[in-house]
Amino acid sequence: MRLEKFKHYFFILPGVAIALSLIALFVWGLKPGIDLKGGSLLEVAYPDGRPEVALLQERIAPLEFGEVRIQPAGESEYVLRQRSLTQEEKEKLDTVLESFGKVEEVQYNSVGPSIGEELMRKAWWAVGLVSLCTIVFIAFAFRGVSKPVSAWKYGLVAIVTLLHDILIPTGYFAYLGHARDAEVGVLFIVALLTILGISINDTIVVFDRIRENLTLNEQKRQHQEFEFVVWKSITQTMARSINTSVTVIIMLVVLYLMGPESTKDFSLTLTIGMIAGTYSSIFLASPLLVLISEYWKSPEKEVKKVS
Repeated sequence: MRLEKFKHYFFILPGVAIALSLIALFVWGLKPGIDLKGGSLLEVAYPDGRPEVALLQERIAPLEFGEVRIQPAGESEYVLRQRSLTQEEKEKLDTVLESFGKVEEVQYNSVGPSIGEELMRKAWWAVGLVSLCTIVFIAFAFRGVSKPVSAWKYGLVAIVTLLHDILIPTGYFAYLGHARDAEVGVLFIVALLTILGISINDTIVVFDRIRENLTLNEQKRQHQEFEFVVWKSITQTMARSINTSVTVIIMLVVLYLMGPESTKDFSLTLTIGMIAGTYSSIFLASPLLVLISEYWKSPEKEVKKVS
């Protein structure tokens, strides 16, 4: 089966996924977690059986902490999210929780709002810096490849695919925030940066094979069409990219199913990003290069055509 016959269909799936992600982000947006917006998180376990959420809310309400969100975790645990608490307020909350029987504190984190804002600002600066460095690196690495697509356009295509790879899990978490109050925190940002690193690696593997085949054609004085070279390069690297990604995805699925509650969102983000990145490195990045070569002709090619 010749993949180039279906090249235009490869854009349908990412187009729909990006559209849905953008709709979710604009309609619902992301819900920042404690570590990004400030507040406190308390996870407790009731080994003898946890009480009903309604009973907990009823006894916590007189403490006047404002909104306290209580989320079940595992078989005997609760995660409580609320504003930052003083030591005295924390002790009052512990007393209420102990009134239901034996309770064990699993973790307690408290972050001030100023620290949360700083973390959020640095996180987005990190994503922007990674994208900029990617363009510069690819443009430099592919400086010897200028026909029929300029080196900097390889970097531009890589950034488009990276935006696709991080936008899809981001949009999905916007939906999860609406559906089950899922929050994004520092681990979510770390997952996005990890996706950027893994996805760009897969994309460069394909791009590098394209460069090798173009160079080989020049050495052998062959005149193969750029589209033919691109699809040949994809078929040469497809098995490696898919096998590598599937191995990582299997590990992430196991981590999601069997790992602790604190890493579930992290592993889920990486899983979605890995699937999106594997698809984009094979069926989005290289076809975009073909489209650029068709509709954004280099000046040298145009001059040659006229003459």
